[in-house]
Amino acid sequence: MDQVCYFCHAKAFESLLERHQIAPGKRKPLTRRFFKMVAEFPDEATAPELTREVHDLLRNAAGKKDLYKTEKKTSNSGLSSIYPRLRQAVQKSKNPFDTALRLAIGGNIIDFGPTQNFDLDDTLERVLRTPLAIDHSALLREKINAAENILYLGDNAGEIVLDKLFLETVAHPNVTFVVRDRPILNDVTMEDALEVGIDKVTANVISNGDDAPSTLLHRTSPLFNKAFYSADLIISKGMGNLEGLIDVKRDNLFFVLIVKCAHMAGLLGAQNGDFIVKLHNKK
Repeated sequence: MDQVCYFCHAKAFESLLERHQIAPGKRKPLTRRFFKMVAEFPDEATAPELTREVHDLLRNAAGKKDLYKTEKKTSNSGLSSIYPRLRQAVQKSKNPFDTALRLAIGGNIIDFGPTQNFDLDDTLERVLRTPLAIDHSALLREKINAAENILYLGDNAGEIVLDKLFLETVAHPNVTFVVRDRPILNDVTMEDALEVGIDKVTANVISNGDDAPSTLLHRTSPLFNKAFYSADLIISKGMGNLEGLIDVKRDNLFFVLIVKCAHMAGLLGAQNGDFIVKLHNKK
């Protein structure tokens, strides 16, 4: 894990103390535990693993199972309310696949992690008119058409409404949509997926068996791992999933995301804020 990740975690920790109104008397001992946790965290571990440990600490302090329940509900309902308009825009566009894919990328801006300031309307407008910094979208379309089965790794609540629109547009008959096993950040859970109707566009919705905000194959369930290694095509949404899978050797794995930190931008050869559709290991 890069050292800059520790600073992001510290910002997120401070924000959550404020958001959940942790009593002043609890803050100092919690902060001491946080920094001890960071100091003792293994160098080889990933940032998402540290995130889940920090969230366990704060969930216990706040007495809540889901620290972002309100934000997720608001995101799901807000995006669902504009879904008909966006669906109509996709259907009327000259290239429905490209438009739906770009909207799905734009939805990745909905993130309540360390950097919580985002403008969804502006992002959706920009993604429709801005060249992709890494654009393997034509290859993605080709692979979708050739695949017998597709594994789609979901990322955030709200964003999944635009994933739904993309999947509806693609209309592939055999897609498995993957969610987190338990609440973490504003990542999608089974409850969120069913709430927005992902199950209406694909009959297969499964949990990855883990509550890290990523896809960490040493932590995910045997059921998920079997699906992962047997998939003809894997579409991975968001930076969290990218962090967990960037070193995985798969030639059928596409990363679809907005770059949100300088460290990951450097690994991708991109810049912060770039829109990306990238086939893993392709230059």
